[in-house]
Amino acid sequence: MGSEGPAAVTIHVTGFKKFHGVSENPTETIVSNLKEYTRKKGLPNGVILGSCSVLETAGQGALTPLHQTLQSALTGKDSQSSCSEKIIWVHFGVNSGASRFAIEHQAVNEATFRCPDEMGWKPQRIPIVPADGGISRVRKTSLPVEEITKVLAKKGYDVMTSDDAGRFVCNYVYYQSLHFAEQNGIKSLFVHVPLFLTIDEETQMKFAASLLEAKCDDTRKKANGVQKKKEKETETG
Repeated sequence: MGSEGPAAVTIHVTGFKKFHGVSENPTETIVSNLKEYTRKKGLPNGVILGSCSVLETAGQGALTPLHQTLQSALTGKDSQSSCSEKIIWVHFGVNSGASRFAIEHQAVNEATFRCPDEMGWKPQRIPIVPADGGISRVRKTSLPVEEITKVLAKKGYDVMTSDDAGRFVCNYVYYQSLHFAEQNGIKSLFVHVPLFLTIDEETQMKFAASLLEAKCDDTRKKANGVQKKKEKETETG
């Protein structure tokens, strides 16, 4: 009986709308255009681009739609995903002062907003998920940030790893997503991008597509490794 290939990888993405100081958020453009861009350029076999959602740049006030967006990956309402497939969430956010891309290792259970979000909320030293404990609690992605960064750097992108996603809405959403991912057996990653004035739109679109490929390749390599291990156990069993 022939062995089945590794499960497909379904990647869902989010970006943000405008917020204080950033009237045109590049991540809104990236996420809004990503389906059409990847349709033209193509994606590797085994990778499916699922839902592409643009979120309000808000924390607590936008929590319900955020959870509904995350849940949609499990129900398959907004995508072609199924329970048998690997599910990854990729969240894009802008760092208006950055000169390069940044792959974020972690998020902190602290909401301390430097300015009000788009719904007027300005928390100070408040835990994002109270059940997780205090504001010093950290959640890390289970994806190999260093490896993904190296792959992207080899492709010519100016990219770095980061251990600090800030304390504003980007960190808020990432922490909520990592919490959700742990509860549901999926994966999550946050990526900060610069403004289009710093790195042009076409390069950022290429980067986003390359990121999907890099994460898909890693997941498939791991799946192949598990499959080969099982085959070896079967042969020696």
